[in-house]
Amino acid sequence: MGIAAVGQLCSTASMATNLAQCQTLVRKAVAAGAKALFLPEASDYIGSSAAETISLVRSEQESEFVLGLQKEARQAGLPINVGIHEPASDGRVKNTLIWIDEKGAITHRYQKIHLFDVDIDGGPILKESSSVEKGMGILPPFETPVGRVGLSICFDLRFPEISLALKRQNAQIITYPSAFTVPTGRAHWETLLRARAIETQSYVIAAAQAGPHNEKRRSYGHSMIVNPWGEVVARLGDEYQEPQIAVADIDMDLLAKRLCSMPLGTIIDTV
Repeated sequence: MGIAAVGQLCSTASMATNLAQCQTLVRKAVAAGAKALFLPEASDYIGSSAAETISLVRSEQESEFVLGLQKEARQAGLPINVGIHEPASDGRVKNTLIWIDEKGAITHRYQKIHLFDVDIDGGPILKESSSVEKGMGILPPFETPVGRVGLSICFDLRFPEISLALKRQNAQIITYPSAFTVPTGRAHWETLLRARAIETQSYVIAAAQAGPHNEKRRSYGHSMIVNPWGEVVARLGDEYQEPQIAVADIDMDLLAKRLCSMPLGTIIDTV
């Protein structure tokens, strides 16, 4: 079908700095011949507190990050999938994933359903719901230059019901842009991504934040693309020095072969 690029960066509270990182990733993706670029959750900014997360949010019409990335997509002729924050009606924010097409238009939007409220040994105490409004439903998969994409975000990864629902709507690629903590990433990141790919017989594209965002928070990294057989076909590491991409060919012949040789969908539909 075409080459997909998965990007990795380290967002801070500075939208201008984060936009510059994403602009670098766009150039790298174009140079690699990618037909779409997938960026992490919260690429626009990561705050050090719930109050800062809320104070930094801007609408898409006012966000220098979103406007700048739309311009990049238009100039490069490259679709971009990117996680951002948007204002919610109750004073909190929405954790959303948008699709910017090759003309720079926002054509699809998904709001994160499962919020990360956890207290993990060896990691930070995080209560995403204190600053983020919960999404209420999945977005039907849609056609892109690399295949039919279904959107989900980070903690959604732990809930296979979403990926299976997207698969029943004929998703060929499922996204998991993330900002995984280091302890949970070490324990479960790759295992979960490969499991979602295997059980849905889909490509999984997981763009990850990496490195220290502030004195309180660090993300695991290890962005990857997994094929429908559960094989990791593109991978990045955990150390952040500069924005990076990894690329893989989204092979629809392989996808069709797996669906034909092991037609799990027909069995799932009878349960």
